[in-house]
Amino acid sequence: TWDLFQYPGIRSDSDMLTCGFGFRPWIGTKVLADGASIRDYVEETAKEYGVTDHINFGRKVVAMDFDRATAQWSVTVLVEATGETETWTANVLVGACGYYNYDKGYRPAFPGEDDFRGQIVHPQHWPEDLDYTGKKVVVIGSGATAITLIPSMAPTAGRVTMLQRSPTWIQALPSEDPVAKGLKLARVPDQIAYKIGRARNIALQRASFQLSRTNPKLAKKLFLTQIRLQLGKNVDLRHFTPNYNPWDQRLCVVPNGDLFKVLKSGKADIVTDRIATFTEKGIMTESGREIGADVIVTATGLNVQILGGATMSIDGEPVKLNGTVAYKSVLYSDIPNFLMILGYINASWTLKAD
Repeated sequence: TWDLFQYPGIRSDSDMLTCGFGFRPWIGTKVLADGASIRDYVEETAKEYGVTDHINFGRKVVAMDFDRATAQWSVTVLVEATGETETWTANVLVGACGYYNYDKGYRPAFPGEDDFRGQIVHPQHWPEDLDYTGKKVVVIGSGATAITLIPSMAPTAGRVTMLQRSPTWIQALPSEDPVAKGLKLARVPDQIAYKIGRARNIALQRASFQLSRTNPKLAKKLFLTQIRLQLGKNVDLRHFTPNYNPWDQRLCVVPNGDLFKVLKSGKADIVTDRIATFTEKGIMTESGREIGADVIVTATGLNVQILGGATMSIDGEPVKLNGTVAYKSVLYSDIPNFLMILGYINASWTLKAD
């Protein structure tokens, strides 16, 4: 993710004290780190622990078959540089490749998109030469990617419009962790400071989640009060008032309320409506409003795939993971000698993976 995704403002949407590895401190003070910093952190950790010495790069697992007679896995591996395949054997197989399809992001087919004279871009495959300076940009979406793009593009673009079908719950966090910053100034050893900050942030996440579950009305009021204070009175609060309770879906976060600031300043605007069709000059919504655009960014999500798209079988018979019962999201019924590492969906992924 942190190597391939290159769109403007790419960053984490989980705080780094809980998203970082439990065994190696994240020593930065930024709450939501940029993609390049996270990539460096992962690479440095891998080198420090000698992991890179055990990685065969440039290879992709395409199939795996378990032989009950030998109690071994036979793994078919594609060598990407040559197109040839290799066969590896293993006693135990561990799936630790996430759940995104990195070859293709999710983008619905929009009516009339062939008529649009501008450029259509998906964030997952951001063109290196895309110049949106002074141009009208429409970002379709209301998730983590969309709310990252808009404040990053607004200072350069002529105009940025966030077009969402429905709102998402969004929380503003300080860009720097006050506890991490204070402990750093006090020269507390990194490992101790990391444990303190990590424990604090886990407690805050749990408190937010539990409040939203037990008293959703109060949680809504607190979130909306915070949003209103940062938006001011010129932006309609209904754009940030979902029809579901906080934490029914994953909460989105913005550092220092950067999204709210660009909307308040007028450098960007927000439209809540459905797309009727693309036009030559932009997008026509179902309410009859035409939004002009030179560039349309479809921040409409990612495609999900298990095991990197590789097939799985036992004695040649295909296995469907969605037909199994999982134990602690690690072991799966009737699949011998196989584990798959997954994380939390309502907290930092790494906490559960650890």
